[in-house]
Amino acid sequence: MSAILTVEHLAGSIAGQQVVEDVTFEIPDTGITAILGRNGVGKTSTLRSILGLIKRTGTITLAGESIATLPTHKIVQRGVGYVPEDREVFSKLTVAENLALAERQKNPNRELVAELFPDLVKRRNQAAGTLSGGQQQMVSVARALLNDNRVLLVDEPTKGLAPRIVTEVADALEKAAATVPIVLVEQNLEVVRRLAGTAVVIDSGRVVHTGDATALLDDPVLVKRLLGVGSHETPSPAAPGHENTQGSPA
Repeated sequence: MSAILTVEHLAGSIAGQQVVEDVTFEIPDTGITAILGRNGVGKTSTLRSILGLIKRTGTITLAGESIATLPTHKIVQRGVGYVPEDREVFSKLTVAENLALAERQKNPNRELVAELFPDLVKRRNQAAGTLSGGQQQMVSVARALLNDNRVLLVDEPTKGLAPRIVTEVADALEKAAATVPIVLVEQNLEVVRRLAGTAVVIDSGRVVHTGDATALLDDPVLVKRLLGVGSHETPSPAAPGHENTQGSPA
């Protein structure tokens, strides 16, 4: 597999505070890559840095093209889709209106969205603000999938959802990954085990481990060391400092 997205020595800051220190990884052009780590270690900030939503330095290459100095709208136009952590639907607009606003291309992927999210078709005339949290998450994912993307950045899609809805969202992401490579920030390790081929672990704004996701989750000692939890738990808030198991960012 070749890399669709390459990030080298990425650093990001918000209001002068460094939130991403030195992140380096590659995203293959197929499948799902999970970004893991305790709460508050820089996972979301890494995605926001790639998109240019916060001030950043370093090298970011998409399909061979440098995008490190491009503004966010240019990066999106080049095929980087984004599903934010907090869903950010337009609550007073209907489901159909939320989706229509996201369409960037002449022939949007409406059939794919209808196949993945049949419940949204039924609720197309319902105000997005009256949907459940899981349904709003589906709207957020559907908006990104309406357009042809080279890579999709998905931030905490199962956060706060009931177990049944978690399964539905995971089902949709698994099907979506057949058409677009996905970078997935996720705390639910069972979802990671099911979906991800590769895991990148971040601690204190730096990459401290890169490797096969299943191999990582099957090693309770490594999971405890890198994430501070058992392999079936949710990572806990970040502790001071970080541990680099490979000696340098990987």
